[in-house]
Amino acid sequence: MTELILYQRDDCHLCDQALAVMAAARAPDFRSIWIDDEPDLEDRYGVRVPVLRHVPSGRELDWPFNAADVQRLVAGG
Repeated sequence: MTELILYQRDDCHLCDQALAVMAAARAPDFRSIWIDDEPDLEDRYGVRVPVLRHVPSGRELDWPFNAADVQRLVAGG
């Protein structure tokens, strides 16, 4: 099971930056979910994207986050 989900939008430059930060953090595999055209997700994440969610803990990182933040999230901290 994938432990990370990145909520993002189409054509989102901040989402592109988040992907670069996740690569720098050597984050494990993750699932991308696009919130466009998803009313429930749009309500929850609309102004917050990109958001990185750690599924086991339910913790979320709102943008901006850095590589150290991602590593702490992955470690469960």
